[in-house]
Amino acid sequence: MAVTVIKNVRIMQTMEPVEVLENMDVVITDGTISAVAPGIGSDVTADVVIDGSGKTLIPGNVCAHHHYYSGLSRGMLISAGPQTDFIQVLKEWWWRLDRGLDEEACYYSSLICSLDAIASGTTCAIDHHASPSYIRGSLSTIARGMEEVGIRGATCYEVTDRNRGMSEVEEGVEENIRFAKECDGKKKNGPLLVQAMIGGHAPFTLPDEALSLMKGACEETGRGIHLHAAEDKYDVVHSHHIYNKDIVARLEEHGLLVEKSLMVHCLHLSESEIDAINRAGAFLAHNPRSNMNNHVGYLKNIAKVDNLVLGTDGCGGNMFEEIKIGFFKHKDEGGPFWPADFLKALSRGNRLVERIFSDGRRWGRIEAGYTADLVLLDYKNPTPLVNANGATHFVWGMSSNAVHTVLVDGKVILENREFRNIDADRIYRQAASVAQRVWKAVDKIRS
Repeated sequence: MAVTVIKNVRIMQTMEPVEVLENMDVVITDGTISAVAPGIGSDVTADVVIDGSGKTLIPGNVCAHHHYYSGLSRGMLISAGPQTDFIQVLKEWWWRLDRGLDEEACYYSSLICSLDAIASGTTCAIDHHASPSYIRGSLSTIARGMEEVGIRGATCYEVTDRNRGMSEVEEGVEENIRFAKECDGKKKNGPLLVQAMIGGHAPFTLPDEALSLMKGACEETGRGIHLHAAEDKYDVVHSHHIYNKDIVARLEEHGLLVEKSLMVHCLHLSESEIDAINRAGAFLAHNPRSNMNNHVGYLKNIAKVDNLVLGTDGCGGNMFEEIKIGFFKHKDEGGPFWPADFLKALSRGNRLVERIFSDGRRWGRIEAGYTADLVLLDYKNPTPLVNANGATHFVWGMSSNAVHTVLVDGKVILENREFRNIDADRIYRQAASVAQRVWKAVDKIRS
């Protein structure tokens, strides 16, 4: 039995109701919070004792949509053609990058994305993967990087026909099924750190035959889909042109819109399509930084989404940055949300995690019975931090610069801003070497 005690810490519950509790002890037993109360840790024999004096403990942040395959793209030096619309951006940049990835590149992408996420206070990343030149086994490679760092996660393969038609679709579906079954096998050894979903790129690269295969994969594995939709107007126009249907209607006809579904972007869906997502109980991941970078528009119906969560779409794993920029962009658009609304969306990522793992564990609160995915912040609040303004402090004041210690499943991954049992410097050096090799390969790939 492994016991960790965090003593004399200020707790801030980020999930509604936001609550600030001073001078608390937290006892963690075998990865689960077993007790929370003032002074309760004094009589506990612990393997690890953390002094929380002057610090703030929050539940770990969840990135509800990430692209680990983008990990080696930062500052990528390649020759590229015009990128004046979204399709050109995909063809000239991202679809060339993912074709240049091999096993080693995927592994180091996973390692550095996991390290970056943990260092910024993100304890769980929901990944959406693509590497058309290395499909079979790729999800196991992504999972291996997550597990070695110690971050919680989920991953899936982005089914698409964009390079090789239906043969590529079939390989992607097979990889999703293979990895899901691998996860099922690991369950016998205890709770999983990394789980599976069924991935799809976007409806405009998924013919009806592909959607049918994805539905079959969902039924065979019991998983839900993780799918981009209406990120750009092109996706909507394509659906109307080729199928004479709305995107959501296509998904409903194939039985893919259910409560286990994770829809991403959805900027250009109609109100009735948002209503359909709500009726299904599905989640919708909003990715403000990516939307701004790709100039694809804004989620005008954001206030109508029931299960809104926040992701980055591959723009790193820093959810403190994402929530800030998301809030400011929303206000710039004249939207009705306030910091509490965005903190609610970020915290709702824990409900998504519970649905993905489906094993009875709970996340998102610092209470007995909840999984100990926690972040200790060295946040010096210059004004009172209380229940009524906790969300405002989170959006306006707190940042990844304050991340001091991170625990996942009760295990200390980052302590005093240093990784435990991980040679992060070596990983970053090797990743830079791998990135140079990948960039040379990508530069030879034509769109």
